[in-house]
Amino acid sequence: MSHSVLAIGNALVDVIASATPEFLAGRGIPKGSMQLIDAATAEALYGAMGQGREISGGSAANTVAGMAALGAKPAFVGRVAKDQLGDVFAHDIRAAGVDFATPASTGGNPTGRCLILVTDDGDRTMNTYLGACQELSEADLDPQMVADAGILYLEGYLWDPVAPRAAMKKAIAIARAQGRKVAFTLSDVFCVEGHRADFQDLLATHVDIMFANEHEACALYQTASLDAAMAEMAKHAGIAVITRSAAGAVVLANGERIHVPGEPVAKVVDTTGAGDMFAGGFLAGLSEGRGLADCARMGNIAAAEVIGHFGARAEADLKALVKARLG
Repeated sequence: MSHSVLAIGNALVDVIASATPEFLAGRGIPKGSMQLIDAATAEALYGAMGQGREISGGSAANTVAGMAALGAKPAFVGRVAKDQLGDVFAHDIRAAGVDFATPASTGGNPTGRCLILVTDDGDRTMNTYLGACQELSEADLDPQMVADAGILYLEGYLWDPVAPRAAMKKAIAIARAQGRKVAFTLSDVFCVEGHRADFQDLLATHVDIMFANEHEACALYQTASLDAAMAEMAKHAGIAVITRSAAGAVVLANGERIHVPGEPVAKVVDTTGAGDMFAGGFLAGLSEGRGLADCARMGNIAAAEVIGHFGARAEADLKALVKARLG
């Protein structure tokens, strides 16, 4: 197979700036939330933000960039426009070692961007203008590439627009027909609230590996009890991985709960991309044939690195960090 993982997701450029809780409250933006915004809101918020850093992002794109940093051979499918931010995204993901061949659109919406406001406690508030991301369609899929990939990885953020959802459903059908694994991340509580029935169906019938944080897992089953949510999830998932921030992660598989403690972090600077990088570390370990506990430890190592600095892509040598921790 040509790629260990083929991911489909939003192709975004993150614009990250520091902000105060008062700045957020004054604009009616809930601290720590993720919301979709239109072009006019994006322009107004960008104008009001402090000095920012532009860093390529997108949930699944961050995940495969992390995998590539760990030595895996991933590919990514996502739509950008032929504009400055689109060129930035394409350059960065290819430079990271990810195969990216989706043609840029020359008409329609500009490249999507996520305006991320980070408070002093490291919490991030995300305001996303999807732009060209929503134009991804079944025509952007290379069926042979999907069929050849060891794992198909999909992000919940992209489930809302109709055309990208159809593309992901087609990719699932192709992967399933070839006996490949399908992995899915719930992405955010707001995604779960909007598509709970779909996500439950995916877990029960189409998805082999599910990623969620503890809040998303509880939202999926409308319970305040993480234990109850995990018990329900374990009935359906081949492998389910629940991240718990500093408390580490829990892997549900084969009737077991594997608890893996979190990695030490000197200072939490920016939690953007922590879940993405966890998934990258976990999937990289899985593609190497490692045990599930070691896969989760690789995820924790990658997540701990990325929250120590601004941006959702690794700055340190992840392979060296994993070797030092796990050998």
